Amino acid sequence: MTGILDGRVAVVTGAGRGIGRAHALAFAREGAAVVVNDLGPARDVVAEIEAAGGKAVASNEDIADWDAAGRLIETALESFGRLDVLVNNAGFLRDRMLVNLSEDEWDAVVRVHLKGHFAPMRHAAAYWRAESKAGRKPDARVINTSSGAGLFGSVGQGNYSAAKAGIAGLTLVAAAEFARYGVTVNAIAPAARTRMTEVAFAADMAAPEEGFDAMAPENVSPLVVWLASAEAAGVTGRMFEVGGGRVSLTLGWRHGRVEDKGARWEPSELGPIVARLIDEGPDPEPVYGA
Repeated sequence: MTGILDGRVAVVTGAGRGIGRAHALAFAREGAAVVVNDLGPARDVVAEIEAAGGKAVASNEDIADWDAAGRLIETALESFGRLDVLVNNAGFLRDRMLVNLSEDEWDAVVRVHLKGHFAPMRHAAAYWRAESKAGRKPDARVINTSSGAGLFGSVGQGNYSAAKAGIAGLTLVAAAEFARYGVTVNAIAPAARTRMTEVAFAADMAAPEEGFDAMAPENVSPLVVWLASAEAAGVTGRMFEVGGGRVSLTLGWRHGRVEDKGARWEPSELGPIVARLIDEGPDPEPVYGA
């Protein structure tokens, strides 16, 4: 199996089902050796890859556990001798309105999504930094998974939205810090039918009886494959919305127009100032479900 990822080694988290499985299969089709990480059916995906002539190994490590995340990265190094790509994809939902959201539901979602991105990325970055310092500068990639909920908010998903917004911010910092080691870091906000979305968006995401299935998870993977390739070396610190046949570069927080008095403001002065800034600025994107 050869393609634009020929010879590269990738770790894909949450790769037993849904979007992660689609990524793992797409990576293998393009020539990558894949570490398929999932607490569930990772070995089933490995069997699919091997049956098609690809290379893969399974990992059932908990990506939000610090030591387990380290073992995940070691699995790639021990199995294939190197690591070129980390795709952080794993996650789950505990949806509830904020007034009903429990501490455990908050902690669980933030742990899996946000810490589950940071921990594997931190261990992978330590390997790439060591390679760079040894004179073997990597051409490596991290692709994180945010969400429209993290970019714009989503009613009933305060924990998920906060975690996914954190991933967007984490991506920017990692892109700036890892550049010196030859590592690019980007993120996607995918739209696809998965176990996480099928309940919330069942009406919109029903599979068509025939023709193009705009909500198929496989539609997301081509962009992730490209971002993992050598061709994407000049792209870093970016967020892409992707789903169906659509790819969009998302524009994040930007500095707006400034009102500068040159001295400390009095609170009573700021009403018309804020009103003018809001009036002259763009309207915010609507929160999902509002």
